[in-house]
Amino acid sequence: MSFLTDHLDEVGESYWEHMLKATGFAVAMLVGGVACLVHALLPFLFVRTGSARIRHLHEVMVETRFASSQQSADAEPGSRIDGDSQGVVARPGVSPSNS
Repeated sequence: MSFLTDHLDEVGESYWEHMLKATGFAVAMLVGGVACLVHALLPFLFVRTGSARIRHLHEVMVETRFASSQQSADAEPGSRIDGDSQGVVARPGVSPSNS
């Protein structure tokens, strides 16, 4: 049953911590999506809201993963911190093709 806990171990969160963070991201993306829909209909509204939301969420996720991966790397010499198996970059400025 490690498939149930593998991702939680990767991000260094408990089930409840992960659920709260993932729910927060989902709500933030829904709000950003609604702003984009309103912008599509009324282009003078929410001009930068969608892109700002995406940038903020990406920043939070990358910084969180980098901090978590860095702590793991400090504890486990030789561990990989530049990305995960799905190509999500953990270190700012590093793309999966550079790893």
